[in-house]
Amino acid sequence: MSEESKQTRISRRNAIGLFGATVSGAAAGPLVLGAGTAEAVPAKSEVTGLTTGSATTPVQGLHLTFGADPRSQMVVSWVTDVAVKNPRVVYGTLSGGFGSTAHATTKTYVDGASGRTVWVHHALISKLKADTDYLYAAQHDGATPDAGTFHTAPSGRAPFTFTSFGDQGAPSVTWKTGANPADASGRDFEPNATPAAADIVTGIEKVGPLFHLLNGDLCYANTGPDRIRVWHDFLANNSRSARFRPWMPAAGNHEIELGNGKLGLDAYQTYFELPSTETQPELDNLWYSFTVGSVKVITLQNDDIALQEGGDVYINGYSGGRQLAWLEKELKSARASKDIDWIVICMHQVMISSATAANGADLALRAAYGPLFDKYGVDLVVCGHEHDYERSLAVRGVVSGSVTLTPNPSQTALDVIESEHGTTHMVLGGGGVSGITNNSFTTDDADGHGHHSAYVQTEHVGKFNSVKEQETAVWIGVRDAEHPYGFAEFAVDPGRRPGDMTRIHVTYYNIITPTGELSVFEKFTLQRRRSDGGNGHH
Repeated sequence: MSEESKQTRISRRNAIGLFGATVSGAAAGPLVLGAGTAEAVPAKSEVTGLTTGSATTPVQGLHLTFGADPRSQMVVSWVTDVAVKNPRVVYGTLSGGFGSTAHATTKTYVDGASGRTVWVHHALISKLKADTDYLYAAQHDGATPDAGTFHTAPSGRAPFTFTSFGDQGAPSVTWKTGANPADASGRDFEPNATPAAADIVTGIEKVGPLFHLLNGDLCYANTGPDRIRVWHDFLANNSRSARFRPWMPAAGNHEIELGNGKLGLDAYQTYFELPSTETQPELDNLWYSFTVGSVKVITLQNDDIALQEGGDVYINGYSGGRQLAWLEKELKSARASKDIDWIVICMHQVMISSATAANGADLALRAAYGPLFDKYGVDLVVCGHEHDYERSLAVRGVVSGSVTLTPNPSQTALDVIESEHGTTHMVLGGGGVSGITNNSFTTDDADGHGHHSAYVQTEHVGKFNSVKEQETAVWIGVRDAEHPYGFAEFAVDPGRRPGDMTRIHVTYYNIITPTGELSVFEKFTLQRRRSDGGNGHH
């Protein structure tokens, strides 16, 4: 980052002050923007004033996602309760103010449980400058604007930080202590809510990453008494961070909602606009990839592959192999590129787990993904699904003769891992949901050499049921049996010259209950040679 950009980097406090200054200098009356098409192309923005206290449905759940090119594209999204006119975003730089307009497109879905319609507006902002701060405000006719800031991805190799967790939920305070789903007055409440789902958002903002990976089971709307309200509470909570940096999600089993489309994923596909290249509408936004600096992130939708059934509908095999074919193409291209050093997979269900109260690893995922991850040298897999923190040793291949395709450790180091020789799997399912599983890690001596057991699902036999096989989990690395909630921070050091060693410094933070403060649980480093050196390329 240049010295100039360091000096002008927008903090949230500075942004609020800037928005206040912009607003106070405007004349009374509605915010009127230049006319344009529904395409997100820069256009002159004529701001003559602001509306406040309007009866029009407000901007709700403001959140960001990357466009196809994170250096030059950002999507601003928000939710309304009814149809609105002229949804748009005004945006600009710290020095130039709100100089341009991006007009939003609107997506809707009808909730299959309540019959209510939800409107979500997505404004794609393009032609941005790399590694640059921007400010923006989202509005539709008659509504008070809601605002935020963001920083675009760097161009080429550069240091940056990202974060990750899964299995969050929507934070709520229950009306009484007692049995779900009703209190003494008969009012329903959300059974999966805990205060940690809010505390963890504060934790992400303390780190201030460039972007965040949300590894599935976002809000558990499918188990709530009011699915739309759960989604809205989730978005409102996360907007405290997601309006300032992209939160890039993966769809987990609890995003599958009965009656919401053929796959049950209509809500997820409507709330988020993601850099998907899928041409079939029902598959749009379910898997996608993006590149920041020298890091390629590939996000998968595992219910297509997994034996486990945990959603409202069992949708195994829905892509007919399209996702796996796309995945191999993405992996091959990434590992062949001299601009990409790191391959990170973001997904929900897991290939490793040693918590007996949890779902366990899934044999189908191991069979489908394992050979591809090995062939193309995937460095890191972040997932959720198990409500705990666990990471593997670096693994490559499988233990000979293993019926469960047990991942084979390629090294025993826990502090500095040579990623060229194995993939590290991280279970980051401590986003805030109830039903923790960190208190059920195996502690037996399965083989007489200090290795514990794990259990792997090998057949599909119905929702939340399984046939499991026991294995000796030689891949176990680090587990947190004491604290259920937390997230990981990944600080990328690209190195200075071609062929240098590049590193990702990883910190795992606990969210301490009941107070919500951060505490460092562990730190470790992934390292590999840069791909532009001519001799360290996979």
